[in-house]
Amino acid sequence: MTTRIAIIGGGTGGLCLAQGLRKAGIDVSVHERSRTRTERLQGYRVHINPHGSAALHECLPPELWERFLSTTGATGGPFTFVTERLKDLMVIDSELTSSPDPASSHHSVSRISLHQVLSDGLDGVLRHGKEFVGYRREGEVVICEFADGSTVEADLVIGADGANSRVRKQFLPEAERVDTGIIAIAGKHPLAEETRKRLPARLTDGPSMAMPRTGAGLFSAPHELKGTPSVNDETADHDPVLFDNTSSYVMWAFAADNRRYPDDLSSLDGESLRTLVLELIDGWAPAFKELVAGSPAGSVSRLPIFTSKPVKPWPTSNITLLGDAIHSMTPFRGVGANTALRDARLLCRNLVAARETGATHTAIAAYEQRMRDYGFAAVRDSERSARQFVSENRAGRTMARGMFRFFQAVPPLKRKVFSDHGDS
Repeated sequence: MTTRIAIIGGGTGGLCLAQGLRKAGIDVSVHERSRTRTERLQGYRVHINPHGSAALHECLPPELWERFLSTTGATGGPFTFVTERLKDLMVIDSELTSSPDPASSHHSVSRISLHQVLSDGLDGVLRHGKEFVGYRREGEVVICEFADGSTVEADLVIGADGANSRVRKQFLPEAERVDTGIIAIAGKHPLAEETRKRLPARLTDGPSMAMPRTGAGLFSAPHELKGTPSVNDETADHDPVLFDNTSSYVMWAFAADNRRYPDDLSSLDGESLRTLVLELIDGWAPAFKELVAGSPAGSVSRLPIFTSKPVKPWPTSNITLLGDAIHSMTPFRGVGANTALRDARLLCRNLVAARETGATHTAIAAYEQRMRDYGFAAVRDSERSARQFVSENRAGRTMARGMFRFFQAVPPLKRKVFSDHGDS
């Protein structure tokens, strides 16, 4: 029976799993390479879907679940597909995707706020400054080694150390992660009363996806705080724009094939990236240019897009993987963090059940089988969406735009296709 569990990596999935295991009274430790809680903060919005909500509700203690809900953004606006001239292609009303139960609904949350919630109450469990360098086996025990010379013994090691996972590289060296050739440039436009006067409701009230006739796209989504703003005590020393989680904003991301960008893209600062996007959307509706131009340079960054490739089933052992460490995906369906949370919930359930039966090996095998199925299905769907998003095929894009208009014209069909039951 497993008594000591070591999680390598303190990201979304690893921390959710740690919260669930600790809640169940299981001995768990989290080893995070960042030296402090704030060293590796990320400043953009993340969409939590029903899978992610269910995982957080199940794994978090009740008081942290309530704290999570208090930090989420206001919801209610539709998801709209539009042309580059801001003409509606299809509007998915919130009634098709909402649920009265917060544990099975959609939420918008700052990544910073989410990390604050997930890491709260893990004193003695979450250990910073632990850069994992490798592991070795001594019988049934796994010895994890860290760059500072320390080690930890565990009966089960879970690699939750992200897309560049060192656990995966040693455990499954055949697992590949490849460059898609797609690059996104993202930014944050402050959302205040004066913003609403300048920007149309389509960009401030709900997520939107702009689909020009070929070659690129722009996604935007508001993160509007409700009630009392989340605490910013840990981010005060960071960039006041990118790392602010106390103010409302509209997050946007322009994406295209890397052939559309200049060769020196990686050397451009936020101001230059913002200017480049403005050039690339020349001819679009003025509202899009206002959205980009009104984003502080400090909030604009370049995001190369990578994806993992499916891995054949491996022999189950006392080492396993979770989240981006095994099935990293593009951000184009917004399910990467949610899939990691789904992993955490499933693995936590299985390990808690195995505590009673002692069948830990069986519990891990069952987790890995299900995780591979839904995880790599999400990877495939996400990459397909990414390719469509930046497609240079004018005929294909015209067909897609026509399809959205067709669904919009036939509401019963749209409801059947796009109503959300938490299976995405």
